[in-house]
Amino acid sequence: MPCGRGIADHPKLAVNNSFDARESKVAGLYFRPLSTDRGDTMAKQVRKAATSSGTSEGFLENYFQLAKNGTTIRTETIAGLTTFLTMVYIVFVNPSILAAAGMDKGAVFVATCIAAAVSTLVMALYANYPIALAPGMGLNAFFAFTVVITYKFTWQQALAAVFCSGVIFFLISLFRIREYIINSIPRNLKFAISAGVGFFLAIIALKQAGIVVGNQATLVTLGNLADKANLAPVLCLLGFVLIVALNQLKVTGGTLIGILVVAIIGIPLGLAQYTGIVSMPPSIAPTLFKLDFSRIAEATFLIVVFSFLFVDVFDNAGTLIGVSQRAGLLDRKGNLPRMKQALLADSFAAMFGSLIGTSTTTSYIESASGVSAGGRTGLTAAVVAVLFLLALFFSPLAGMIPAYATSAALLYVACVMARGLADMKWDDLTEYAPAVIAAIAMPLTFSIATGIGLGFITYVVCKVLTGRFREVSLAAYILALVFAVKFALPG
Repeated sequence: MPCGRGIADHPKLAVNNSFDARESKVAGLYFRPLSTDRGDTMAKQVRKAATSSGTSEGFLENYFQLAKNGTTIRTETIAGLTTFLTMVYIVFVNPSILAAAGMDKGAVFVATCIAAAVSTLVMALYANYPIALAPGMGLNAFFAFTVVITYKFTWQQALAAVFCSGVIFFLISLFRIREYIINSIPRNLKFAISAGVGFFLAIIALKQAGIVVGNQATLVTLGNLADKANLAPVLCLLGFVLIVALNQLKVTGGTLIGILVVAIIGIPLGLAQYTGIVSMPPSIAPTLFKLDFSRIAEATFLIVVFSFLFVDVFDNAGTLIGVSQRAGLLDRKGNLPRMKQALLADSFAAMFGSLIGTSTTTSYIESASGVSAGGRTGLTAAVVAVLFLLALFFSPLAGMIPAYATSAALLYVACVMARGLADMKWDDLTEYAPAVIAAIAMPLTFSIATGIGLGFITYVVCKVLTGRFREVSLAAYILALVFAVKFALPG
């Protein structure tokens, strides 16, 4: 979602039966291949220049095939810096969210930086794609507010669920059954789930900032924005509109700038405390290898694992195809070369992140910003990995960021993810009604898993009652049954 956002962020990836014969399908998603004439010409020019200067003999040129991809070390470095600046906000936001689950904030900061660095480096060296990874937005909120706070898991048990989802992701990627799974899920539900995760982030952001508060009569109501003794809600809204404006103006690092500006404003107001900028990294020991598999046989554990897996798979699919299409990396048939390597790198990220103490690590759509700056190979991702390692020394800066500042970023991400609703098909009530139920149930039940479950159940029931049961895949029937049993069981 920002940020680990997925299919909903790629309006051109929507299924459309009116596409012409030149269009192709990858992992159940449709797109138009980009013209390669210009890219071929550029690649030839760069290869010629590289050969004449002798740089084609260098390690970076040979390993990442820079000339073949029409790029240079300088271009890849700038692209990597661009990607890093657009997604580095996660090192401030992720510790704040997971701290709500009782995790050590300093340890999570270190785990976030290391998970992002190592996972992105694996993507760079194994798949050679300009795609960066970090703990995913939405999944971290689901981890803290649903799995731990609502389902009463310990954060150690939640990490075990993340690890299991990564193992399953690895297996379905290894044995090439991921495309079948994606094609088995109703199209509208794919987009609705991404939008619903956005709504889930929105209610968390509004609650944390005090913009929305509880009310016995109406469930929720507007917080006290006129309280001069607590300007946190106002500063959150200020940060939100600043982030929106900067991103609309395509200012690199706009989200990070917005967070820092409102955090600094809060220091003289007593809402934030300056603790320094640079220091040695905190200890990762409080979260390192703390997984607890004691609830692995419970139905709730399986539902949690599936929910992590489901969101990660579709986030990853949308990001890989969207970024690769923008970079012109799809082949003439519209297929993504080294797709298996990219998927395995992403599944490794989920497993590795859980082992060191963070929620699901996944591919980031913000990688598209680096591609727009010219990034075409894994060297871009390698630069991002190095920068995340350097970020380890800025833990005091991360520690001073207040909740209202990170809430501003969450609210922005929520708006971006909500675009998925626009890509849904609205001409069939049995298709869009279940999708809407899934999207609105996530924030109102404070659970991504519940939203997914209600979506599948209503989808299957609507199709059966209208005599269109043949349109439902076997996987959808099975998932609807599993969720129905889970909802019917006490606790």
